[in-house]
Amino acid sequence: MRFAQRLKRRAMAIGAAALVLPLAAGIAGGSVAAAAPDRSGPVRTVPAGGYDELWVPSSMGPIKVQVQWAKRGGNAALYLLDGLRARDDRNAWSFETNALAQFGNDNVTLVMPVGGESSFYSDWYSPSNFNGQEITYKWETFLTQELPNFLAGYGVSRSNNAVLGLSMGGSAALTLAAYHRDQFKFAGSLSGYLNISAPGMREAIRVAMIDAGRYNVDAMWGPPWNPAWLRNDPFVFAPQLQGLSMYISAASGLPGEHDRPVAPIDYYNTANGMGLEALALINTRAFQVRLATLGIPANFSFPPNGTHSWPYWEAELWKARGQILDTLNAW
Repeated sequence: MRFAQRLKRRAMAIGAAALVLPLAAGIAGGSVAAAAPDRSGPVRTVPAGGYDELWVPSSMGPIKVQVQWAKRGGNAALYLLDGLRARDDRNAWSFETNALAQFGNDNVTLVMPVGGESSFYSDWYSPSNFNGQEITYKWETFLTQELPNFLAGYGVSRSNNAVLGLSMGGSAALTLAAYHRDQFKFAGSLSGYLNISAPGMREAIRVAMIDAGRYNVDAMWGPPWNPAWLRNDPFVFAPQLQGLSMYISAASGLPGEHDRPVAPIDYYNTANGMGLEALALINTRAFQVRLATLGIPANFSFPPNGTHSWPYWEAELWKARGQILDTLNAW
C-alpha cells in the first residue's frame, strides 16, 4: 500500500504536464466511403441512419472521418473532437464511449474526425521538427472549410452544427465556434483547458505535446509571446462567444464510481487523472468567472467526483445531449 501511495503522490506531481491520459485500444466496424457523392445534380439528402467511414480530401492528405448519419435524414451535425493522444485509426468517442448509441435515434449526424495527435485542431505554422513530421497541421481549415464542404455533398448543413470535445478538444471546440459562428451554434468543453495564459499553462502544454508524439509547440503557435497563443485561449477570446449555446464541464478530480484501482499502474493512472482533472477544474472555474463578468450565459456542470477519463466524459455528453438537440432542432 505504501508503494501505491508513493505512486499516487508522484503522479500528482506530473499531472499538469501530461494533459491527457493514454487512450485504450478499440475497434468499431463499418463500411467505407472513399469520396463524396456526385455533385453535378441536386444535393442529396442525408442518409437516414447508418454508419460510414469517409476519406475526405484535405491539404494534409486524405483524412478519415467516422460518421453516424442522422436517424431521419436531418441536416444537423455534431462534431466530436478527440484528446491530445488522438489516434490515426479511430476517434476515441467511437470506442471509448457509447456516443453512437446515445444519438442513435436522434436526427443529428455525428462527425468524428480521426487523427490530429497534439494538434489542438489548429492551423500550424510548420511541421514539427522534433519528430520529423512531414506535413503541416491545418486542422482548423479542415474542420471549417474542407470537411463541411465535403459533407454538404451528403446534405449536411454548413451552418446547423455543434462541436464538442474533451481536454485538448474542449478548448479547440470553443476556439472553432468563436471564430466560425456561421458554422457552429453550440460548443461544448469537457475537462478542457480554458485559461492557457495562466501561469505555468504554456509550459505544461509544451511538455505534454513532447510526451504525446514529440511535437514541438513552437511549430503550432510559435514562442510563448506569439499572438497565436492569445487567439487560441478561450479566456482571452471569451467576448466572441456571446450568444453561443455552451455546455462546459469539469469534475473535482476526486475518484468516483469509475475509478477502481487494483494494480500499481491503476493507482498511477488514477492519480494522474486526478491531477489532470484538478487542473482542468481550475481552468474551467476561471473561465466561468470570465463569462460571468462579461454577462455571457453558459450551462456549467461541476460533478463532485470524477477524474480525467472517458467514463466521466461519456456521462457529461449524455447531460449535454438535450441542449445540443434543442439548439440544432434535431430531435
